[in-house]
Amino acid sequence: MKKILIVAAHPDDEVLGCFGTVAKMLRRGGIGYTLILSGGKTSRDNSSKDDLDLIRQEAQKANQLIGIKDVSLSNFPDNAFDSVPLLNIVKEIEKIKNEIKPDIIFTHHLGDINIDHQITHKAVLTAARPIKDESVKTIYSMEIPSSTEWNSFSKESAFIPNVFFDVSETIDLKIQALAKYQSELRDYPHPRSLQYLKELACNNGVRVGLKYSENFMLIRTIEK
Repeated sequence: MKKILIVAAHPDDEVLGCFGTVAKMLRRGGIGYTLILSGGKTSRDNSSKDDLDLIRQEAQKANQLIGIKDVSLSNFPDNAFDSVPLLNIVKEIEKIKNEIKPDIIFTHHLGDINIDHQITHKAVLTAARPIKDESVKTIYSMEIPSSTEWNSFSKESAFIPNVFFDVSETIDLKIQALAKYQSELRDYPHPRSLQYLKELACNNGVRVGLKYSENFMLIRTIEK
């Protein structure tokens, strides 16, 4: 029975990046957990405690919808992870990881435009160093619409997927989960819209002969 941990910088990143795949894994007997490092919204003008409470409620509802067992919500500053020591973020991830002992981690792509995503990626790799008795055997980086594709294109930032999960049976569940984040949704053609999210999965699928796909970069896998 595989344990899966999603480590996301902000609420809704987990849905955008990997919920179709994780929902499928849970249907096949996996156990899922989510760690969200920031409450989000706090970098925006006129944000309030009510806004933060709302998005946390939305996160719980979205994760419950696909069967995530537990959601941990931390309080690192939104869009300012670079203002705190990396070690603090690493320790937060290690704390949850050591409690859960996941086999698989899904997290951000190092080349995303969002600084919090970049730092989350680095912190995950530090927290899950491949040493003796480390539970994490596989790490995937995920594609986040409105961040992964918005960086300048270079060989360092390019998201080049090499793992493709068929999410034809769970894409509608992913869309329903994103709909729980009413405060984060945008109108089409914004990439954080319900219509675009399904179009992206369709386009990704067509690339590899599937109806719908979520695509990832395999960072590391250890097979025994």
